Formats: sequence, structure tokens, C-alpha cells
Amino acid sequence: MNRKDEHVSLAKAFHKEQANDFDSIRLIHSSLPELALDEVDLSTDLFQYTLTSPFYINAMTGGSEKTKEINRQLAIIAKETDLLITTGSVSAALKDPQLVDSYRVMREEFPNGKILVNIGGGVSVENAQRAVDLFETDGLQIHLNAPQELVMPEGDRNFHDWLIEIEKINHQLNVPILVKEVGFGMTRETIRALLSVGIQTIDVSGQGGTSFTQIENARRKKREFAYLSDWGQSTVISLLEANELSRNFQKVASGGIRDAYDIFKALCLGADAVGVSGTILNSLLTDGTDKTIDLIRRWQEELRVLYTMTGHRSTAELKNHPLILTGYPKDWCEARNIDITQYGLRNL
Repeated sequence: MNRKDEHVSLAKAFHKEQANDFDSIRLIHSSLPELALDEVDLSTDLFQYTLTSPFYINAMTGGSEKTKEINRQLAIIAKETDLLITTGSVSAALKDPQLVDSYRVMREEFPNGKILVNIGGGVSVENAQRAVDLFETDGLQIHLNAPQELVMPEGDRNFHDWLIEIEKINHQLNVPILVKEVGFGMTRETIRALLSVGIQTIDVSGQGGTSFTQIENARRKKREFAYLSDWGQSTVISLLEANELSRNFQKVASGGIRDAYDIFKALCLGADAVGVSGTILNSLLTDGTDKTIDLIRRWQEELRVLYTMTGHRSTAELKNHPLILTGYPKDWCEARNIDITQYGLRNL
């Protein structure tokens, strides 16, 4: 089986709506929201773009005939719901021109949409530029996936130059750059390193959703790395880490997003936008395109309700909403010297 097809099949097989750290966040209720539903504006800014919704379809797949059709359907979903969308990693297509159409189909289906192209952390400046030109995209997403590569039987084993290459790409390409994890989360140390080379938009992409160590381990004959299935920090913890940095940068959250409430909580924790992949892919493969469009439209309506219920007219205002942290995120904050009382005392 093609590796990309295998990834999709395993992601579907392992997908389940399990408890994660978003369940450890409690929002403080106010009885007087002083707001009407039709006053709510869901838009948010990412790079220099204004998105009509505060979430988008994150990187998933490509590289085969099967995944070409999945990408076609994802692009249709993005077009019908007016969402930004990201291609899966195009590294394979840069090596084999026959695979280009499995990604380019997104632009064919969504000619006027906002599309980011995804490449790996070790890709050169030249190949990064090729990816942008080849797929006519509005920005570049660089993914960091060292644990996945190490568990992947045919994965990379040398990660020396990732930060150097990211710095070169950021300085030499004339498109917006977003650097993201693939579901293992980030700490303030990692984020600080990315900021030091000029990256200004970072997706902390935490553990809690699709596990690529679990997927790659299932492809190993001995399956000896089962203990790495939950490796990394959650999205909630990664946002808490990101908030400890004083420098201003765009925070994006993904990983473990199950519904509109998780999107809302991520925005309250400081995310400027939220990427969703596993839940949307599972819906597409299980229920089809039309029902997935309905699901996303329902999320958009639910978000309007949540904004109104908490008295916030805009996405930017959500960062001021008071919330209480419990469970493992609270323990993490104590160990990492993060003052959680600051979140409960907002708006005072």
C-alpha cells in the first residue's frame, strides 16, 4: 500500500473522540452578556489575511490517487464553508512530478481560496520556493515532526539543520510563513528559538488528536514503540507555554480539536486561529462531503452562540475571557512555574 494511503487508513482506524486536556478548562459564566447574536463577528486575522471563521482545515494528505480524491473533497468543503485550507506535505511531489496533481487539485477546486502549501522542516530554500510556485499557494506551512520521522521505518534520522533552513526560508521567500508541529506540542523554549530566526506565526499543534507516532509504529513489524503513542505536550499545555513569552506573535492551535467548544476554548487560551484535521477527515471518510459541510456550518453557528453567551463580539475579545484550569494542565503549570491565577482573574 502507498505510504500516504496507509497513513489515511490508520488515521481513520485510530480516530476516536477521547478525553483530552481541553476537558480540563472551565469557562467562567457571566449572567449579563450584554450582546445580541447578530452582533457577533467570527473573523480573525492570520498573516495579512482576514478569515471569515476563526478555524481552518489543516494539513492532511496527498501523494496518491486515493488521496487526490480526498484533497478534492476537502477543497470543496473549504470552498463551501469559506475556510482557509492547507495541503498535506508536498515533499513527495517535489521528488516525483507524477504526484503533483494529487495536491494541485485543491487549487483547481478552490481557485479563489486561501491555500497554504505544506513542506517538512528539513526542506531547502530552493524546494520551498518550488513548492510555493508549483501549487500557487498563498503561504507556506513548515511542519516539524522529528518523533514521527524517527518511528517511521523509512524516516529521516538527521535533524541538525532544521532551524537553519527555516531561517533561510523565512528570509528569502516572499510569502507568509507558518511553522507548525504535527501533534507533539511546543514549549516556550522551542517557540523562543523559532522567534529568534524571525518566525512570527506558530502553530503549537499539541498531542490529543491524531498521533503520528502511533500511526508509524503500526507500520513497524515489531510495533516496539507503542509507548510513544501519547508522546508530547497537549495543545492546551502548548498554548499555556506560548503565553509565557512576552514577545508578540501569532499563535495558532491544532491537535485534539473535536468540536466547536474545543475551538472556542483554544481561542480563549490565546490562539488567533485554530487548525482542524483529524475530526474533519474522519467526518469526510465516514459521512461524506455534504454532511461534513453541514458539520462545519454547525460549528460556525455554535461559535456564534458561544461568543454571545460569554459576551464577546469578536474573536480578539476571547483572549480576555476568564477561565479555570484543572487536572494535568494545572500540574504542568505548577512544575513549569506558570501562574494559572492570571487566567481566572481576567476582566477584573
